[in-house]
Amino acid sequence: MLTRETAGSRLRAGDGLPIGRLIRSVRRERGLTQYDLADALASASGNSSLGRDEVSRWERGKRVPGPYWQSWLSRVLGIAPERLRSSARLARELRWRQVEHAP
Repeated sequence: MLTRETAGSRLRAGDGLPIGRLIRSVRRERGLTQYDLADALASASGNSSLGRDEVSRWERGKRVPGPYWQSWLSRVLGIAPERLRSSARLARELRWRQVEHAP
């Protein structure tokens, strides 16, 4: 069964970070709050529908940003699009494994 502990140890083994952890890590490195990131994404994209609550959902692994927001995250945070895509795949894989092994 995939638990938080086994998922964490797997991630530390060099498989990369799920997209939520990646976003949070880079956001903090840049000295941004979730509000700052949401505002920067809304401003860059011209799409005011994004708020801090959605950034929080991404970072907590409750949702995975789709290709539209991944492209804007790449531009705003300076993360390579390929890295975001692979991190999104990893996040989805981990989530599916948790669902498959849920009681």
